[in-house]
Amino acid sequence: MDASTVPGILDQAHRRTTAGLLMLVTFIAFEAMAVGTAMPTAVAELDGLAWYGWPFSAFLVASVVGMVVGGDAGDRRGPRVALPWGVAAFAAGLLVAGLAGGMAVFVAGRALQGLGAGVMVVLLYVIAGQAYDSSLRPRLFGAISAAWVLPALVGPVLAGLVTTHASWRLVFLGLLPLIVLGALLVLSAGRSLTAPDSPPPPARGRRWWAVLAGLGIAALQYAGQRLDLPAVPVAVVGAAALVAGLRPLLPRGTARVARGLPAVVASRGLLAGAFFGMDALIPLLLTSVHGYSPTAAGLPLTAGAVGWALASQLQGRFARVPRERLLRLGFVLLAVGLAATVLAAVPALGGWPAYLTWAVAGLGMGFGMPSVGVLLLEQSPEHRRGADSAALQIADVTLSALSIGLAGVLVAAATQGLLGLPAAVAASIAVCTALALLGARLAGRAAAPPRAAVPGAGTTLAAS
Repeated sequence: MDASTVPGILDQAHRRTTAGLLMLVTFIAFEAMAVGTAMPTAVAELDGLAWYGWPFSAFLVASVVGMVVGGDAGDRRGPRVALPWGVAAFAAGLLVAGLAGGMAVFVAGRALQGLGAGVMVVLLYVIAGQAYDSSLRPRLFGAISAAWVLPALVGPVLAGLVTTHASWRLVFLGLLPLIVLGALLVLSAGRSLTAPDSPPPPARGRRWWAVLAGLGIAALQYAGQRLDLPAVPVAVVGAAALVAGLRPLLPRGTARVARGLPAVVASRGLLAGAFFGMDALIPLLLTSVHGYSPTAAGLPLTAGAVGWALASQLQGRFARVPRERLLRLGFVLLAVGLAATVLAAVPALGGWPAYLTWAVAGLGMGFGMPSVGVLLLEQSPEHRRGADSAALQIADVTLSALSIGLAGVLVAAATQGLLGLPAAVAASIAVCTALALLGARLAGRAAAPPRAAVPGAGTTLAAS
């Protein structure tokens, strides 16, 4: 397709597909952001306080499996066939959770949601590769990033109002018709969404590796929530399961950030791990150390979301700048924002620096995340876009979970008096900043290597 004939992602040829994709992303993100607000009320009503962490873990484990299932289905049968299955699983999960009469059923509903969300998120990349010319992808990923961020601004507040004045069940049931509408828009406009001419053979074994990796993540999260001797073997087993599960799911060379596609996947993990590891701690820091109200403590997250959305739009205008340079810029801004946030951990300063520093970190994510998506589609062959997109999402989930888990260990140590909370936050900032600096140092490797050097690029899966 000649780029000069394509005015934008909202022209007549792409309008419905773009609207449908953005709707799906927005509602998946809303559910992820809003469910935490409704969860305490839901658990209390279902008399399941002892199960409080299970709905989150069930969603996480199932989403990793869904990513692999979605990638395989997209590569073999095409997104037009695979997307309805993901939407159906997510919608079924919303229905089951919204109507649950007991905690076990509620957890099952969350697992279905995770499975469907994993399938849909991966297929978004497959659809972007098929339905949009390469010149449009920076703007498309900018819009997708903004659609992820918007629910962070309104999701928790809206969910809180619905839960308080109506019912927590509407947080789940209310999205049902909107999710279906988004899928119908994509499918009605995407007649060109077809399966590859030479689809790869089914890789059912990858699903079991995904289950193993998901269980490993859940075990590490559980161990991070407790700071006692029984947590040690749980953490060891979880780490072993995670490493074993990831090896067949990620491009070979991901762990050492090998040039090309492995570096792209690793960059996504480094971005997510650096940002979300600290994003989860800022409200706790401001409320516990500085005495902020919950609303005031959440405002830095809003500032970060605004910075993310702004940079997502700006990066789409730099079509002539190599993507790896924009990725490096994103990592640098993220590192600056993270490092400067340590000022908010100083009791004498009152916490106000977080309002500025987290906006800078958000700018970094806005430049970095869309660039990773563009680089992935540039380097992933069509018959492997599903599997490679799944690897990208799995790296995101894994590093985010590990980083947040480490922050949880540090906070737990602070609650037991082993160190002060400001020191625990500063240590977490140091780790996250190191991840961002590592990403900045290695961002150049995300550029596509010379073709002669990678005859099998994207065809071998095994982390090394």
